[in-house]
Amino acid sequence: METRVRSLVKALLWNLMGLVSMTAVGFATTGSVLSGGIMALVNTGIGFTMYLFYERAWANVRWGRHV
Repeated sequence: METRVRSLVKALLWNLMGLVSMTAVGFATTGSVLSGGIMALVNTGIGFTMYLFYERAWANVRWGRHV
């Protein structure tokens, strides 16, 4: 099982990558960096929270692990 800090760092890095890519998609869609950035921040906040809970839940599942 991994530590909570490791899960947090993984989630932060994953969401940073998502923030950058979603800003680019938002900009391409709206033509506005501000609108694209706001869309990306909202998406990142939701995604970060969900990913963190998801990772912590799977950390407690023994199925499919080799000990």
